Formats: sequence, C-alpha cells, structure tokens
Amino acid sequence: MRKWGWGLVVMLGVGAVWAQPMLAQSTSKSESKPVPATTPGVTPPVLEQGQETVENNPLLTSKQEVELMADEQNILKFVSNDTQYEIKHPVKSLFLSREQVNKELREKFDEDKGNKRMQRSELVLKKFGLLDQDFHLRPFLLSLLTEQIAGFYDNKKKTMNLLNWVKIDEQKPVMAHELTHALQDQYVDLEKWQDPEPESVAKNVNEDNLHIRTDEAGTVREAVLEGQAMVTFADKLLSDNGFGNKTLKDVPEIAEKLISGAGDMGDSPVLARAPLVLQQSLLFPYTSGLAFEQAALKAGGTERAFKGMLNSPPDSTMEILHPQKYLNHVSAPVMLLPDIHPTLKAAGYEPYDVGVMGELDVRMTVELFGGKPLAEALAPAWDGGIYYAAQKSAASEADKATTASIGMMYLSRWKNEDSARSFMRVFEEELPRQYNGLKRRNADETSDNERVFSTREGDVLLVQHGDTIWVSEGFDLAIARKLEAQVEGAQGSGPMRTAGMKEPGPGISHELMGGLVGMFAEMGVMKAGLK
Repeated sequence: MRKWGWGLVVMLGVGAVWAQPMLAQSTSKSESKPVPATTPGVTPPVLEQGQETVENNPLLTSKQEVELMADEQNILKFVSNDTQYEIKHPVKSLFLSREQVNKELREKFDEDKGNKRMQRSELVLKKFGLLDQDFHLRPFLLSLLTEQIAGFYDNKKKTMNLLNWVKIDEQKPVMAHELTHALQDQYVDLEKWQDPEPESVAKNVNEDNLHIRTDEAGTVREAVLEGQAMVTFADKLLSDNGFGNKTLKDVPEIAEKLISGAGDMGDSPVLARAPLVLQQSLLFPYTSGLAFEQAALKAGGTERAFKGMLNSPPDSTMEILHPQKYLNHVSAPVMLLPDIHPTLKAAGYEPYDVGVMGELDVRMTVELFGGKPLAEALAPAWDGGIYYAAQKSAASEADKATTASIGMMYLSRWKNEDSARSFMRVFEEELPRQYNGLKRRNADETSDNERVFSTREGDVLLVQHGDTIWVSEGFDLAIARKLEAQVEGAQGSGPMRTAGMKEPGPGISHELMGGLVGMFAEMGVMKAGLK
C-alpha cells in the first residue's frame, strides 16, 4: 500500500522521535475535560495547549539549551563514527516550543496537496475496513503527532529540530537519532531518496504497473532510515550509561528491549486508543526497521548496514519483516494489472487509487480482523497482492467524500490453498461489521468457493480459485465478474515479476499502510519508538 498511502504524505521532517526507551516518563492528565479527537469538525484543544495528556516536564532553560547545542559537534562525531557516514558540512539546529511544533503541524496538514492526499487515503482505508466509517483522521492525527513527536530533522531546511519540553536527560540520544538523519541526508539527499514517486493518479495501464512494481519503496526506505537512527540511538544510550565502547552489536538484547518497549502505550493515551492501522504504521519503522538493521549489522557489519543499505535498499515490506530474504536476494512477487480502464470507464468509474497490498498490509489486516496469533501464522504465506479503487464519475461532491462512491477490487495470491481459504474466511467474517444491512445472495453464487452479498454501497463478491482470492466491493456483480476474469487472466503469463525501485514513474506510490508509515516517519522521531 502506498507511501502515505492514502495520500497522507505530509513532510514535516525525518525521524520523529518518541520519548526515550529506557528512561522513565511521567505524564499527568490535563485538568480540562479532553475533547475526543474523533469528534467531527473539532480541532482538539491539545493543539492549542499541548498534548491531551501532557508530560509533566519543566521546559529547558536557556542555559540548558546552550549547553546541549555546545555538545552537538561531539554527538555528530559520535554518530559519524558509529555509522561511517562522513560529516560533509555542519548541521543547523534549533529548539522549538510546543506551540511552534503545533503551528508547523497545522500548516502541513492544511496544505492543499497534503489535504487531498489525506482525504484519498482515509477513504481507501475505510473501504478496506481498516478505519471505521465515522472515524475522522485529520483531528486524530494532529493529536497523535502532538503527543508523540520528540524531535525531527527537516530535510528541506537541513535543520535538526529539538523540542524544549523533552527531558534534559533524553535530549542527547534524541540528538544522536536526528543527527543520523542529517548524515544520511548528506550522503544521499533524503528529499529525493525517501519519496521518489511523483504526485498524480495513474491514468493508464503502464502507469498502473509502473508504480505497482515500485509500490512499497517508500515504506521500506523509511524503515531503513529509522532503523539506522535507532541503532545510533541505542549506541548513544549505551555510551551514556557506562557501557564504554560497546554498541548494539555487542549488546543485542538492547534491541529486544526497545522493540518490546514500543508496545507499552501506558503513557501514550492518544496512541493507546488509536486504530490498529495507525499504531502499527507509527511503530513499524522503529521496531521492524531496528530488527532489520540489527540483522544487517550481524551479517555484514557497519558498512553493509549503513552505506550499503542506502546504496541498495530493500524493495518490499516482506524483506523488512524477513531480513534474511533481503540478505539472500529474495525479492517479493509482484502481480500484473491488465488494462481495466475501458471496462471501468464504460461502467461510469474514473481512476482513484492503485497499489500493492504487501505482507505488512496483510499482517495488519488479518490482525485487525482475526487477531494477532492468526496474523503471525498467516502473513508469511502471502505471495503477492494488488488492489485498485475507482470512483463513480457522476457522484456528487458530497458522495465523493464517502466510501459509497468507491468501487474496490483486490487480488491476493498465497503459498497454498489452505492459507488462501483462511484469508477469505477472515475477510468474509469482517463484512457484517463493515456493512450495515449485509445480505448474502446464495442464488447468485456459482460454486462453494464463492460468496455474493448485497450492501448499501453495492455488491460484494469473494472468490477463491486455488491459491488466489478475489475481492470486489461496490461494483455491480456483472462488472465485478468481468474485472475478475480480466485481472486473474493476466496472472501467470510469463515470468513472475519482482518488486524493484528502478526509475521513478508517474502515479502515486500506494501501499495501504505504507502511506501512514511514511507520514509518521517523516514527521520526526516518535516517543513510542524509543521506549
């Protein structure tokens, strides 16, 4: 799924940091009654006064800020030595207040491009059932980011931004994290490297398949960047806590503590009540990125884990989740989308969204619909997946803001028929929660491997053909069957393609969850990732 998948690529900066992993954090609830972040049309007061749950930390004094800035060069040298990235020029840095950060967040969210991408993302996530229909993404994201950001590197202004409310003893490891991004930027130019795809909806079959092939590039690159910064974060913690010259490679259990600590949301009330897709999107670059980088360090040392990774990054979330596949040069399979544009146009639809549903997306979807044990067992059996969303051309502006205007198709391949059957069962069991008034139409089903339903948003068709699952939601049954024949018929002819980021092509790079991953990572280092 696309990077800021559903259009949520808001680029404030790289590596939003959370609070420190191994340092205690104290929080106290605001005296005023909090306004739910999901209230329609409401901008949570958290953005005017701070977080809905505010860390009970005193602001840094001017003297403390000066002392921290004076230590920046020493920390930059530490990071350079730790990563082997050369220092090509000094890094600008400054301290921001909570009000300044809130102002920047609002401005980024209000930009026309970012707003449209967010709306697009929200609709597709809702169509997949990953967000509830009455969930309001923008106000919740503003509250969540306000709670979580602990620092960020702005790759446009080439500036490290530190926050004056973060505890004094947490500032130096956060600086190490953000200075890692600064040196990454000096090595590859992050503004181009992070998000290479242009901003337009794919209009033809060539554009569709170009960005399907490169779809997860943005998500996995964020995991690499944050994973590297988490390594230096951990190494700085070890250095500051009496471990001498030992690093994460010498004390691997530190990574386990950081990864397991990220699941503790006791002091992050906004994150704790966030939908699963937002929780996992925020945590993935830190937890899975760190595990991936740790495996690379063990296999090839610093050169392979840092410069080598920016020179030859992974292409799929499958490789991040299974580092040995990347290390053994095993690429993710990519399915082919035929030219369905004439069929959709004749049916009254226009292009809206297209992309890959990768292993990360599948794992998160199955966990949401069927629970974590099933997700952990089933996701590794994923063997490819693509989706396409189209919007009714004649829909009113009001209708275009709802999922009722969207038709969505999704084809997934699995390593065996049993896994495919399990995934179809998970999808089917979720439908009654997703659609009010769902009615099964047994008379329209052509086999035991098919399910047909009526909903208030149109027909739903689920079909298993051996190791593949076809899903259509919103399209009339006749159109759904025609699209199924076209898309399934295009698979298996010629050699299996694999994911790869060669040349940036037209169209938006889409991964369902990836768009969220990109937005969170680009906003700065998040507290939850540093626990």
